[in-house]
Amino acid sequence: MVLKVNDKAPDFCLNSTSGKKFQLSKDAANRPILLYFYPKDFTPGCTKEACSFRDNFDLFKKLDVDVVGISTDSVKQHLRFKDTHQLPFELLSDVTGQVCRAYNALIPVLNISKRITYLLDSDHRIAATYSDLFGAERHIQKMLVSVQQL
Repeated sequence: MVLKVNDKAPDFCLNSTSGKKFQLSKDAANRPILLYFYPKDFTPGCTKEACSFRDNFDLFKKLDVDVVGISTDSVKQHLRFKDTHQLPFELLSDVTGQVCRAYNALIPVLNISKRITYLLDSDHRIAATYSDLFGAERHIQKMLVSVQQL
């Protein structure tokens, strides 16, 4: 299923680097949130993307938008990645690929996530989306523009 602007985002519950389960409808209730799906911790493109979100994190916070990264890596791997790159946002572990699949963000044969970013409004409707496997830094640029229009 392809998700489009104005579609209601699927709810989900995943393990988080906070040590708790993150449920979209509960932990981001009535708040806009940026969900960025990415293939693999510690790969060059994913590291560049995560660090770009880190470097622009204050801009998203000033605009009252939470940022959450999601991949099929384990929480243990996410914790190392988060610590190594001093990421100020949570990373969620979708080891089964179920949430990635629901967001049309799974590369099936490899069971890893595509690089796709969703901006959800406070009702968790899709306000913007951007997909580019090789343009990691463009995700941040596109989402900053979209957030300012939200």
